[in-house]
Amino acid sequence: MEAFLVSAGVVALGEIGDKTQLLALVLAARFKKPLPIIAGILAATLANHALAGLLGNFVRTALPPDILRWTVALSFFAVAIWALKPDTLADDEPARLSRWGVFGVTAGMFFVAEIGDKTQVATMVLAARFDPLVAVVLGTTAGMLLADVPVVLIGRSAAARIPMRAVRIAAALIFAGLGLYALLAPV
Repeated sequence: MEAFLVSAGVVALGEIGDKTQLLALVLAARFKKPLPIIAGILAATLANHALAGLLGNFVRTALPPDILRWTVALSFFAVAIWALKPDTLADDEPARLSRWGVFGVTAGMFFVAEIGDKTQVATMVLAARFDPLVAVVLGTTAGMLLADVPVVLIGRSAAARIPMRAVRIAAALIFAGLGLYALLAPV
């Protein structure tokens, strides 16, 4: 349960203001169909985070405990620094509807946007830190949905009221705290 809750909390906070959350906002404004957008986010996140979790799980089994401890801690510290940088969408042009529909466009764009993103890296690090891979993947997916579904449902009015700088600082502090915990916790 700890792996699920930590994973959900870390990703939910880390996702606020992230490029994939901004993508959710753009897709919601463009298509105005929340259910296929939410389903696309869910499918893409499960697939992407399962792959990230498998990689993190492999690293956990491949590295000796002392090296793993330092690798996980340094990774959390790196994500903490990364969390302080505001995200923006590189392309202001919203997605065009393809033959795959709103679900397909959302799933494809989210999967690609999440590659190398800080929440994907956090999923890898969490999977390296915690043993139950399924709990980590379900937790990070739940965290992604906790952050993105309200944006899809409420849209631009809610996004403008969130103090993004404070959220980025809080996320950075949590990632740094997890780094310290990884260093100090018994193996």
